[in-house]
Amino acid sequence: MFSENEAKRYSRQTILDEVGLLGQVKLKHARVAVIGAGGLGCPLIQYLAASGVGTIGIIDFDVIEHSNLHRQILYGPSDIGRKKAEVARERTLVQNPDAGIELVDCVLTDENAKEILSQFDLVIDGCDNFLTRYVVNDACVKLGLPLVYGSILGFQGQLAVFNYHGSKNLRDIFPEPPNAEDVPNCSDNGVLGVIPGVIGTLMANEVLKCILGLPVNTDTFHVFDLLTLEMKKLRF
Repeated sequence: MFSENEAKRYSRQTILDEVGLLGQVKLKHARVAVIGAGGLGCPLIQYLAASGVGTIGIIDFDVIEHSNLHRQILYGPSDIGRKKAEVARERTLVQNPDAGIELVDCVLTDENAKEILSQFDLVIDGCDNFLTRYVVNDACVKLGLPLVYGSILGFQGQLAVFNYHGSKNLRDIFPEPPNAEDVPNCSDNGVLGVIPGVIGTLMANEVLKCILGLPVNTDTFHVFDLLTLEMKKLRF
């Protein structure tokens, strides 16, 4: 079932009543797609691999830039110009050689999203593009896949679990994507380096709960203000 190294690695996790050996088996057999290997994707990929998620699909076509380094913690100066997904796989396999990492180097569109995402059990949206977010959401609804959603800006983060056991999805709270020119982004408005680490780790927590069958807050949009340490729950 597990190698000796795996048994040792996950021992502090499997002694939890909520996990156990059966739960660790569920994690090992899980196939999870991470959309975006940027600020949110870096902690997501690291923690999911460290926790024993068996297969992680990294969907990203972007390259590493100098301005990424203060928040995208898998990368260093020598990686500038390289593909994020390729470097993320290298670093993750150093961290956990038993992890299965699959790379998908493309832009998700209405034409290819359903085919690509159908290879996974759960999808995590850590991208920074609203059009892609809606493409992903709609594909997950059609496929019946849970979608863990997160976003960041400045000192703020957002988190939700959509389409989990038939729960509501992104369009139930935001029916249509906003105009691109109306959406603030990190390039223009900035983000504190630790914010994606906090939100990405919270997203990873929700992913593990979904895989393990633990209670998950659905039909709820969480908004975190990390400057004041306040959180709002928006029910929808």
